[in-house]
Amino acid sequence: MEQENIKLAIIGLGYVGLPLAVEFGKYRSVVGFDINKQRIDALNQGHDSTLEVDDQELAEAKHLSFSAEHTSLKDCNVYIVTVPTPIDEHKRPDLTPLLKASETIGQTLKKGDVVIYESTVYPGATEEDCVPVLEKVSGLTFNEEFFVGYSPERINPGDKEHRVTTITKVTSGSTPEIAELVDKLYGSIITAGTHKASCIKVAEAAKVIENTQRDLNIALINELSMIFNRIGIDTEEVLQAAGTKWNFLPFRPGLVGGHCIGVDPYYLTHKAQSIGYHPEVILAGRRINDGMGRHVASELVKAMLHRCIQVNGARVLVMGLTFKENCPDLRNTRVVDVVNELKEYKIAVDVHDPWINAAESEHEYGITPIEEPEQGAYDAIILAVGHHQFKTMGAQDIRGLGKSEHILYDLKYTLPKAEVDLRL
Repeated sequence: MEQENIKLAIIGLGYVGLPLAVEFGKYRSVVGFDINKQRIDALNQGHDSTLEVDDQELAEAKHLSFSAEHTSLKDCNVYIVTVPTPIDEHKRPDLTPLLKASETIGQTLKKGDVVIYESTVYPGATEEDCVPVLEKVSGLTFNEEFFVGYSPERINPGDKEHRVTTITKVTSGSTPEIAELVDKLYGSIITAGTHKASCIKVAEAAKVIENTQRDLNIALINELSMIFNRIGIDTEEVLQAAGTKWNFLPFRPGLVGGHCIGVDPYYLTHKAQSIGYHPEVILAGRRINDGMGRHVASELVKAMLHRCIQVNGARVLVMGLTFKENCPDLRNTRVVDVVNELKEYKIAVDVHDPWINAAESEHEYGITPIEEPEQGAYDAIILAVGHHQFKTMGAQDIRGLGKSEHILYDLKYTLPKAEVDLRL
């Protein structure tokens, strides 16, 4: 297959798939497919609700079309799968979206076609879980009549500096020839360059350890912050002092959520356990990070008690619900852990976030956000996400939302130390 003969389809148009489809759509014909018809309707109207792509960028993708009908894929010969890979309530990988996408592609898969997966998985998932579905539905034979590749996504939601084209892309293929085709395809849009892995499993493993490494580093800093809190010293001051050494890594404590860091390690630990190895360090880091919501709520309650603020029946304002600043992404946000833990203390919690879609918040977490906080109404305020709107408000305006006696807890080091009562 020559590059000029590629007819491309992007399966899944979320935070990963849409920016990729837009970049390819500037230069070649692309079908953007998603099962969410509302999403397709909005994109056809020229607007991206995730805010990853602005209206002007959408308009510039002259060769990109959108569809929720699988029949729109029948003329395509290269499919890139960018659907999410979440975990279930037991922290086990949920490959349902990936396998459903594979079924959809299998219905139109033809001899010579190539399927490239970008979704984060454990090493072996592409060939051991996805390929059998493609074979079963299409009736074709892997590596004889169709082929696969893997090129892990590296999208950072809300980041306007590190975009899909400016981040080095790892590529791989099920044969050397397919690996070269996949590498050249991505190389046509990735200005930062590509790295061709020796096989698909290496590319899969590279992706899953990127975020596992970050998860463990943050877990270490979270544990240190709990130790320093008991000693009575400020974590940020310690980190600033340690950071004067050239090779000290600049991580900060916090809630670890989102579609990657709080999820990907469970894919690796699942695979490890399936081959008889119990991963102690990775799971220890996960336990620390998963417990941070409980720790935050406990520290706030202690501070309230020290100030003789009644806990039972208190009102607390949580500012921010997204998993990171300046984006509307609610996936796997761990701010919800803080909210739920505070409710266990019979505290009334108001959540305010100017970035989120209220209907999505209600559907995903049962949290109905307020549009505007009430002045002088709160016994405590938790600055949970460092949105630029909150930074602009400053400590004085934020404190104006609290009662005459209240606690201001800054989880993101958004405000100067002297202007808050608690920090992680």
